[in-house]
Amino acid sequence: MTLDPVTLEIVGNKLTALAEEMCLTLQRTSRSLYVKETADFCCALAGLDGGFVAYPRGIGVSGFVGLNVLTAVEAAGPLDPGDVIITNDPYTSGGLATHLTDIQLIEPYFHEGRLVGYGWAFIHCSDIGGRVPSSLSPVNDEIFQEGLRIPPVKLVRAGEPSRDVEAFLTANTRTPDANLGDVRAMRAALATGRDRLADVMAQHGAGTVLAAQEDLVAYTAEKARAALARLGDGTHRFVDYLDDDVVSRVPVRVSVTATLTGGRLHLDFTGTDPQVPAAFNIASLGRVHAWITTRVLALICTLDPEIALNTGLIAPIEVTAPEGSVVNAVHPAAVGVRHAAASRVNDALGGALGLAAPSVLPAAGSGLVVPVVVAEHGPDGENVQVLEPMVGGTGARDGADGVDGRDSGISNLSNNPVETVETEIGVEILRYGLRHDSGGAGRWRGGCGLELSFRVRGTGTRLLARGLERMRFRPWGVAGGRPGLPTRLVLNAGTERERILDKIDMLPLDDGDVVTLLTSGAGGYGDPLLRAPQAVLADVRRGMVSVAGAGRDYGVVLAAGGLAIDTDATLRERASRAGAAESGAEFGPERAAWESVFPTDLVDRLVAALFRHPAAHRSRLRSQAYARVLADLPADFPREPVDAEQAETGRARLLDQIEGLDRTAP
Repeated sequence: MTLDPVTLEIVGNKLTALAEEMCLTLQRTSRSLYVKETADFCCALAGLDGGFVAYPRGIGVSGFVGLNVLTAVEAAGPLDPGDVIITNDPYTSGGLATHLTDIQLIEPYFHEGRLVGYGWAFIHCSDIGGRVPSSLSPVNDEIFQEGLRIPPVKLVRAGEPSRDVEAFLTANTRTPDANLGDVRAMRAALATGRDRLADVMAQHGAGTVLAAQEDLVAYTAEKARAALARLGDGTHRFVDYLDDDVVSRVPVRVSVTATLTGGRLHLDFTGTDPQVPAAFNIASLGRVHAWITTRVLALICTLDPEIALNTGLIAPIEVTAPEGSVVNAVHPAAVGVRHAAASRVNDALGGALGLAAPSVLPAAGSGLVVPVVVAEHGPDGENVQVLEPMVGGTGARDGADGVDGRDSGISNLSNNPVETVETEIGVEILRYGLRHDSGGAGRWRGGCGLELSFRVRGTGTRLLARGLERMRFRPWGVAGGRPGLPTRLVLNAGTERERILDKIDMLPLDDGDVVTLLTSGAGGYGDPLLRAPQAVLADVRRGMVSVAGAGRDYGVVLAAGGLAIDTDATLRERASRAGAAESGAEFGPERAAWESVFPTDLVDRLVAALFRHPAAHRSRLRSQAYARVLADLPADFPREPVDAEQAETGRARLLDQIEGLDRTAP
């Protein structure tokens, strides 16, 4: 450490305040609903090595604290005062941008002719062109379909905006005015950061501020290692699944092995599926990237709530992510719905680290983030807006219920006010609330999912809902806790025109159609029969659990129309079920059915065999192998289970496919 602790604390707080004021400037001057209300944006101060040295604590997207701007800076060439870089391309920005709708701006900050850091701002724009309104769809199979790619280039030179770059930007979007307005809001935020940094340097001196940047990161790194050291040494593995790869009914596997050694953490994603011809891939470039480490950062901040947010948080982490896998996709893989894979990575990390710290890590959260997008024709052209960023609940943990209707696992986005939605979009919100009985039962209940129901007002409207997940494999419970309910998407529920929908690309809607999205509930923790009957009654009174659910899931018998506990009947009911709870993770019947045919050890061999083939062939070979096994199984497998003979036949056929891949490998 160069600075004394008091000076470091003072300067560090001022730099954090600088980043938060940048965020406030951006939010208050933005144009789009997804920025000004949902808050899908952030700003930060980066040091000379490109890592963030000051990051906001209470505003903006928190999960990007581990990103780095240096690759984008170097790609844009020499920088002068007044320059501003723009990019949105994951592959050429070094993973700074994570999909094309996230527009990044970077400004070099100078003091007396000397470079002293970089200001950074990003927003999620409503549309950046591409095949569909809002640009992102799960069925896109390469990044060229996802919109305008902007490599790191100068948007502003010496204070003068590049009209050519602005022309490209506005010509390749369905929402040019909103995009341009948000870009100008980002520039205003960067100007705020530049001015506030100058103020801090004027007060404390440039040398002190530069020393503080290094010391803040070093101090956070030291505290992060100390936090992880509390978990003890050991190696722990966990596997989880995305429901499918959208082009088939084959799930996408995420495997992580977490090794803790003396406060350092190595994450090995070997065993994760090859990248898929869909938009679920993550372009991590094999680095310690935000989308594959978010749960670890949350754990560190839980173990040490006073730790500062900066790039030091990732210092104790190392990553092995096989090139060409879902978590380290290579160009030109589509990455638009990368947050779906990131959610499952989060769950897998939570499962692995939960084996090391079962009293700290919760059960699985709802495991999805679904920006519900409405595209409609308006008097001023096409209106593309995120109606609501739908999530679910937080997993229960040892000693506490999960949070209902809020899951900040990979995203701390705000909900949009109903009044604002109905003002800016031609819909009528019929219900926006908690989904009853959806949270996994447990001694501590999993958080409930959400229910959104809205009626379309107008013709020519289209619906997009990227990130639909946990429709098949439920959020798992822990220590006897039950899994949450799966996600459901329904069109015109309860009418003769009712349709149960799966993942969608772009769904045309008629005037009067009613869309209902029910998000998954989170996993429970502990034996549900050990939950205090009074806590169950309180859940019933608040509408979290139904009277039937109290008896079915918790063995609590209610009387007087659900207003009182029948104590004697409850004791008898619970006694009749004693000893039924499992000790490990409870995944639900769908995953049990899947793994009866596709057990972990055989799928390990399958993935290893696929990676012995050239990257260009892996996806096709994977699809063929699974298709030959699934051909003789029920069409709705694994929702529909199989008997022991079918499972054995399926495993034998899978082994044949693996041996065939091994024989034909180069």
